Order: sequence, then C-alpha cells, then structure tokens
Amino acid sequence: MRPPSDYEGTRMPAEAEEGDTRAPAMMICARLAGRAIIRVVSRCEDAQENSQLDLSECQLMQVPDAVYHLMRHTELKSCDLSGNVITKIPPKFTVKFSLITDLNLSNNQMAKLPDELCTLTCLQRLDISHNTFVALPHIAFQCPSLHTLLAHHNQIIEVDVDRLARSRALEYVDLSDNPIPPRTHEELKQITRPAVSISEREKEDWEEDLLI
Repeated sequence: MRPPSDYEGTRMPAEAEEGDTRAPAMMICARLAGRAIIRVVSRCEDAQENSQLDLSECQLMQVPDAVYHLMRHTELKSCDLSGNVITKIPPKFTVKFSLITDLNLSNNQMAKLPDELCTLTCLQRLDISHNTFVALPHIAFQCPSLHTLLAHHNQIIEVDVDRLARSRALEYVDLSDNPIPPRTHEELKQITRPAVSISEREKEDWEEDLLI
C-alpha cells in the first residue's frame, strides 16, 4: 500500500477536472430550463381560464409544440410573446390560434412574418416593435380586421405607401424610430388615413449645406 505522501502529489486527469468545473454550470442551466418550463406550463393553465396567453419573458426561441398541445381545447383571444428571442412564427401558429384578436411579438429578433398571418381574420392589433424588420410587412395590409399596427424601433427602410394608403382596415400605424428614407418619409406625411406616426427626420449634412 502506498504511503499518503505519494498521493499528495497525484493530479487528477484533465478530463475529470474539466468535468468538475462544468458540472455546476450545467446544473444551473438545467435548473433555469426547468423553471422556464414550469413558467410556460403555468401560464398555459392560466390561459385555459381567461383565453389570454402570456408567454412574455420566457426565454423562448420559438413557440414550443407543447404549447399547441396544452391550448388545443382553448379559443385564445390574445397572445403575448414579447421579450423572448424568437426569430420566426411558424405557419401552424395561425392554424392553432386562428381566433386571436391581439398578437404581441415585440422585443424579439424577427425580420419577417409568415404569409399565413392574413388568415387571422379576427386579428385587430399587432405589435412587432423592437425587432429587426427592414420592410413593413405586406401581410399587415391583408389582415381584414387589423386596425392597429405597432412597428416602431425597427430598421424599416421600405414601406409600400400606396398599399398602406389603400388599406381599408388599418386605422393607426406607428413607424417611429425607424431609418425611413427622406422620400418615403415625405410620402407618409401626406397620408390622412390610416394615421401614421413617424419620427422627425434629421437632415443630412448635404441638406444643411443647401440652406446656407
């Protein structure tokens, strides 16, 4: 049997040491994931009672399939997915939640909407603010009941002004805090309906020189 002094200088294999350092982090991640799942299930249960699904700030990268299963017997009226890291909404979302009137997708990482969104015939209010859209989604003009569209704080540079002006349902569109080009900015200011909110445009240096 080796004396204790021989063991004192013995080092554990590198793999074991790495495993020891990663274990606490993995336990924390597992604990956080568990809490997120519990939060989602709890909010689905609330929605079964009030028809208002609030999945905001749930660390979601997408709408979990379990949500569709849990809500299969509930006719949702509103859905809040704000404050997550969602990049896209799948087409099946509009099939499963076809009766919603209010959809909040703000504060995510979305750049486009699915074409199927126009099948939400009851949708009245849509919030896509604080995302990464570079164009005002055309699908918004096709939703028959949509009267309020919040698209502020994006990177929108493309707006089909003609289609926006011809929209029958839209009553208010918020495009403030977007880098809208000068020509489009002026065209939007001429629209009387729907009401369009846009930020005051800062003049470029060359425009200031023309005034001197």
